[in-house]
Amino acid sequence: MSEFEFDAIVVGSGISGGWAAKELTEKGLKVLMLERGRNFEHLKDYTNSQKEFWDWPHRGTRTRKMIEQYPVLSRDYLMDENLMDYWPLEEENPYTEIKRFDWYRSYQMGGRSIMWGRQSYRLSNFDFEANAKDGIGTDWPVRYEEIAPWYDHVEKFAGINGSHENLPQLPDGMFQPAMKMNCVEQDLSAKLKSFYNGKRVMIMGRSANLTETLPGRNKCQYRDKCALGCPFSGYFSTQSSTLPAALKTGNLTIHTWSIVTRILYDRDSKKATGVEVLDARTNKTYEYRAKIVFLNASTLNSTWILMNSATDIWPDGLGSSSGELGHNLMDHHVGAEASGDVEGYTDKYYYGRRPNGIYIPRFRNLFGDKRDYLRGFGYQGSAGRQGWNREVAEYLIGKELKDLLTEPGNWRFGIGAFGEMLPYHENRLSLDKSRKDKWGLPTLAVDCEIKENEKKMRKDMVGDAVEMLEAIGIKNIQSSDEAGAPGRAIHEMGTARMGREPGSSVLNKWNQVWDAKNVFVTDGAFMTSSACQNPSLTYMAFTARAANFAVEELKRGNL
Repeated sequence: MSEFEFDAIVVGSGISGGWAAKELTEKGLKVLMLERGRNFEHLKDYTNSQKEFWDWPHRGTRTRKMIEQYPVLSRDYLMDENLMDYWPLEEENPYTEIKRFDWYRSYQMGGRSIMWGRQSYRLSNFDFEANAKDGIGTDWPVRYEEIAPWYDHVEKFAGINGSHENLPQLPDGMFQPAMKMNCVEQDLSAKLKSFYNGKRVMIMGRSANLTETLPGRNKCQYRDKCALGCPFSGYFSTQSSTLPAALKTGNLTIHTWSIVTRILYDRDSKKATGVEVLDARTNKTYEYRAKIVFLNASTLNSTWILMNSATDIWPDGLGSSSGELGHNLMDHHVGAEASGDVEGYTDKYYYGRRPNGIYIPRFRNLFGDKRDYLRGFGYQGSAGRQGWNREVAEYLIGKELKDLLTEPGNWRFGIGAFGEMLPYHENRLSLDKSRKDKWGLPTLAVDCEIKENEKKMRKDMVGDAVEMLEAIGIKNIQSSDEAGAPGRAIHEMGTARMGREPGSSVLNKWNQVWDAKNVFVTDGAFMTSSACQNPSLTYMAFTARAANFAVEELKRGNL
């Protein structure tokens, strides 16, 4: 086997790419992982992980120069002085917004697994059966029972903390002990459950932060600096978890600064033979050969690669024979929130800076509830005491002000909703060949919006939040509905969906491209519907499942 030949190629090194590399190498395959961005080594490159905001020239805030260089990033909270080296320059990586879409990319080893929110929830059969039940999009080709063992598999390795709740809409998993609610959250949780007779519950969030050690990894230290890289390996990322496992096998080769421009396709065998790569630093082009290709470049980029591939056979790209490639783009719609003051508890505090919060699972359009829209939403939030940087209502200066700020402020509690977005065919990606990136490559055009179903849902997302806060005794409640635009939740999904038939989907039930059975797509592009839960755990489970299937098919001579 030459330096340009491998058993498998994995495109992308984020959450799903890391899992593909781990599973394939541990099964004995020689794997090439291609990352379009920089190398980023575990521990060594976490140069900001020990810094506090006062160590930064602008105390972590944004500057005019940042806003000018990152006009998309500046739209939301992600613009932070200590995170700026994670984001590619937008001028070098443009895209066209037919309708506003906030696309937040991170091109480096580990991708967005370094700074993801770590919330980890399973989908249930309410989610896998929803499209068929509602007559929306196409039916998922799998059900929960088929995926449950793979959820088990990835949870045990990744390290997911959580509590067992026996909720049909939010299946339990293989959890480490849950992080603890603080005293206010415990009391509010009990009040909520009592007020709604158990039909609405507040549980501790399920997150990929360790509460027990795993081999080579220590417990979470409650620093709440996860996005800066954890020097204790206390949360799941490619660097802390799947990459070390893959490297340990001796079967993994990594090339960074490698932009995959297309999949090489052989029309006679109807299979991929490898990929074409553009070196991001030298602009030289290389070809790598493999028996299997896993696309894990993130939803939009994986679809871009497919659209650029085999265009001599399918003008719209590899996987486009169904007419669904690039369509059905989804994200969770967010920005519906409510918060207020909690009276009392001024003699109580909590330990550390917990990098997790509470979760209120979906309750709409379930168990006999019927709304004038489809699907539902869940809430994430927390209770905490205001810190030294709170607004001080009193007119104080000097010693009086300093004395006041040595004590914590009052307690507050807030929740924000994550709503499901339906898979609309007209929400889509297309190639914009008139607009090129730094390397002269065509870019993406994004045409995506929330529609009436989501707008109706948002009324409940805000209204239910206010109602619940009132019910549990929160005072001075404030609410907001800042719909923003798709992309803001950073949960982009769809565009190469799974399905039961090649005429209505891009992938089959094993994440194989119908048009090239040795090409697998296991990042968010495969999602057939979005549910309302954070999707990364589902990407992990489907990736591990697809990798196992691919190796078995390879052994059988079917690939």
